[in-house]
Amino acid sequence: MFSRDTRGRKHPEAEHPYRGPYQRDRDRILHSHAFRRLAGKMQVFTGDMGDYHRTRLTHTHEVASIARTLGRALQLNEDLIEALALFHDIGHPPYGHAGEDALNECLQDHGGFSHNRNALVIAEELEVRYPGFAGLNLSHEVLEGQRTRANKTQSYGPATEAHPGPLLEVQAVEAADSMTYDAHDSDDAVKLELVTMGELQENALVRDAVAAVRREFTGLSDDLLRKSVVHALVDRQVSGVLEHSAAHLVTCRNLSATEARQRDFRIGPPPELAEQKRELERFLYERVYRHPRLVAVRTQAQQRLRAMYDGYLRRPELLPPHFQKRVPLVGLERTTGEYLAGMTDRFCEGLYQKHFPS
Repeated sequence: MFSRDTRGRKHPEAEHPYRGPYQRDRDRILHSHAFRRLAGKMQVFTGDMGDYHRTRLTHTHEVASIARTLGRALQLNEDLIEALALFHDIGHPPYGHAGEDALNECLQDHGGFSHNRNALVIAEELEVRYPGFAGLNLSHEVLEGQRTRANKTQSYGPATEAHPGPLLEVQAVEAADSMTYDAHDSDDAVKLELVTMGELQENALVRDAVAAVRREFTGLSDDLLRKSVVHALVDRQVSGVLEHSAAHLVTCRNLSATEARQRDFRIGPPPELAEQKRELERFLYERVYRHPRLVAVRTQAQQRLRAMYDGYLRRPELLPPHFQKRVPLVGLERTTGEYLAGMTDRFCEGLYQKHFPS
């Protein structure tokens, strides 16, 4: 996607003298309130477990780093990729996917809740940083890329001229997101002693990574082995995606961005690596994400969010004034969900103790 071919913004703005449209998107995302709050939102593991593990913000930066590597190697638009990557998780509520599940349950009769859709609400309505319009006024391409995440059937279904697949840059970010959490959730899980490195080696992808590290180094401490294996996991996945995708993309050399996205091919790993990733992801789901220590934290967090949701419905005067103004526009239920979704873990716990202690 060439920057010069952008379809522009909802609210027209003059071109910047030395920054392209997607560089401006990146900066608007970086300076948003919602982006900064990602530092206080758990990725998978709670802050009660220490401070080593990833937050939603560090995960986002890691995705952006890997996505830009893919973009540079595949000769895609790095500026667009960086903006998409920094934006992709901006709509997450507190307490990770547990918080999302709780809000989705609370709002089931009011459209449900999705962090991908919430990112669009933040970018188009909730952020107030410019005097001429609400929202961040991001480019069409960044907003469209996020919409494909919110509508997976469009993202991964057969591409047609009427319903093309996502831009190649969007596909690169999706691939980077997947390989990032596979490697780094494994890292955090071992560091936090939820599983051992030996247990992780039940998976072929990890087993191959450990073998590769041991062929190159001997006598590593457990800590250095874990870090080296994480590097190997990322490198194996990035290399696999690049080799598999580059072989196809050379056949698209003379196609426009629109024509390329009408093909059914998607940037991603080759079949064997894809199966190894699925195996690891099943392991992480069963042995890490459903670990008793995490289940207890998630259960408590969800109970608190439900209590706060019900509490604000009973006492809407507790909502901040700018959220009270949204009630006539989207209803009290959705307004309450949006307010809760914007909180950091710590802020959410503080308000729970202040207004709705059990």
